[in-house]
Amino acid sequence: MSSAGADIAGPPTGSVPRKRRRVPFWDNARYVCIVLVVLGHAIQRLIYDSDIAFAFYLALYAFHMPAFAIISGYFSKSGSPTKTQMARVITDIILPYVIFETLWTLTKWLVEGQADPNLTRPSWTLWFLLALGIFRLVLPYLALLRWPLLWTIVISVGVGYLPNIDSTFSLSRTLGLLPFFALGWWLREHDIVDRFRLLDFRPWWLRAGAVAIFAAIGWAAWNWLPVWQAIDLRHWLFYEDSYADLGGEQWWAGGVRILLMLLAVILSAAFFCLVPRGAHWWTTFGQYTMYVFLLHSFVLYPFRESGILRDLEPTWIWLPLVTILSVVIALALATKPVRRVFRPLVEPRPGWLFTDPELASKEGRRNDPTGSRRPR
Repeated sequence: MSSAGADIAGPPTGSVPRKRRRVPFWDNARYVCIVLVVLGHAIQRLIYDSDIAFAFYLALYAFHMPAFAIISGYFSKSGSPTKTQMARVITDIILPYVIFETLWTLTKWLVEGQADPNLTRPSWTLWFLLALGIFRLVLPYLALLRWPLLWTIVISVGVGYLPNIDSTFSLSRTLGLLPFFALGWWLREHDIVDRFRLLDFRPWWLRAGAVAIFAAIGWAAWNWLPVWQAIDLRHWLFYEDSYADLGGEQWWAGGVRILLMLLAVILSAAFFCLVPRGAHWWTTFGQYTMYVFLLHSFVLYPFRESGILRDLEPTWIWLPLVTILSVVIALALATKPVRRVFRPLVEPRPGWLFTDPELASKEGRRNDPTGSRRPR
């Protein structure tokens, strides 16, 4: 592993433990992923009027959330949770979810004049917060099983046949994406990245191959766009609806999900090949992806609902502009002033909630659910 971002190996017996250094690659990957999340939501209104935007949208959704789930799994622990880790599920996931779901209810009431308070139905982006919570809760049990990856694939494919597993508590999407989270954990559990020096061995032909893969998926998304629109591929990529709801009543419909999962893994691998390994001025923003994730939807809400992003022509101007805007939003929401203002909402410290108040603030500032504060 390169010295610029390598973890420090464990100290010799009897020596003073040294703090592990952060690996810039992972912060870079997190930040690029959150930019893609913002971008995917920003261009959604463009896809109704632009075939190019639609093709770009399909290529993006084919891998960006699976890649985020892989990163989250890589930084998750499968051992029996400690009291502090159990408290973090409450403080890092449940409380922010309740807080932001309440804010969304108030926003819809103030702007639209109506609201339907329902904590079982996550608003817009909050589904992934619930998914991370469920991932963390089930991981210790998955780790007890033989072939955990295989079981998660069976679960993901199987839930598509069950119409009663829907968006309540984001369960359908959570179980659909579970294999990617488990894959990230498996890579860490078996030390695949370090054993095979995947962050070191990146020759030009590997990067060229990654670019070729994205070029191929972009060409396929654009060239066969009428086919993808006809089969409603967009919603297949959400891992949310049952096969029957997507028009896939056939017994082999689960095979489509398997192909999409395989495609997502290939594209995620290509994505990781292209993520810079070294530290850059924007690398540190990868530690604050939860702020971007929870706040960006409020920034985009006026653009989405006002219709300002509809009928924007020519696409070759507006699509790059929206892309640049997404990067700026992701940067701005990770800055220190924004974090200082919104920390009570994004990272609440409710000592009053626990019998042991220290559980709300142990080990300094806690990791967010994606593990972005961990050094490795």
